[in-house]
Amino acid sequence: MKVFILAGGYGKRLRPLTNKIPKPLIMLDDKPIIEWQIQWLKSNNINSFVIGLGYLKHKLISHFKKKNHNVEYVVETEPLGTGGAIKNAEDILKNEEKFMVINGDIITNLDCSKLFLSKNDLVSMALVPLKSPYGVIKTRNLRVVEFREKPVLKGYWLNAGIYLMSKKIFNYLPEKGDVEKLFQELALKNRINGVKFTNIYWRSIDSIKDMEEGSLDLKLKKIYTL
Repeated sequence: MKVFILAGGYGKRLRPLTNKIPKPLIMLDDKPIIEWQIQWLKSNNINSFVIGLGYLKHKLISHFKKKNHNVEYVVETEPLGTGGAIKNAEDILKNEEKFMVINGDIITNLDCSKLFLSKNDLVSMALVPLKSPYGVIKTRNLRVVEFREKPVLKGYWLNAGIYLMSKKIFNYLPEKGDVEKLFQELALKNRINGVKFTNIYWRSIDSIKDMEEGSLDLKLKKIYTL
């Protein structure tokens, strides 16, 4: 099975770090984000990688020249959005009955095989529990009685940026635009399967704080399967 890694974005929220290197090459502990991803995917028996390139593409190509990975590239000549980027990879992915797509800025240890259990959906989307970005306070009779540090918000789920897609998705993808808008349309037609993951590690690297905390988690081996 092939996996398409969305790695062509500008990484604006991590500037100035991303002024000279693309976001997937940002270092976490002792290796870049994309190498942690490939290590995780290989642990799930996924060994064929298609990298969607755009911004600073030569940096990623140079990186992979030094690695022993089965890698193919698809290049955007202009920003296409996440949906357009996947559509741009149609020539490479169209012969796969199913293929995976992942955002190029996430770190996780979830078990990909759970996504494969659904047979007929256009998309199986990994969902992870939504955590509050802030600590919360419980009160009783105008008194503060408890502090809770970033609790899970029960009943709410987050798109993990990890998908199993049928090749039929290419009939729906835009030439240019974000895939999230398409997901809204497909959800109304009951064409997306949500696969819930609990008790796993998942983090999107969107800020310096995410980098620092993710690096520490990796150093302390909190992500046991990586």
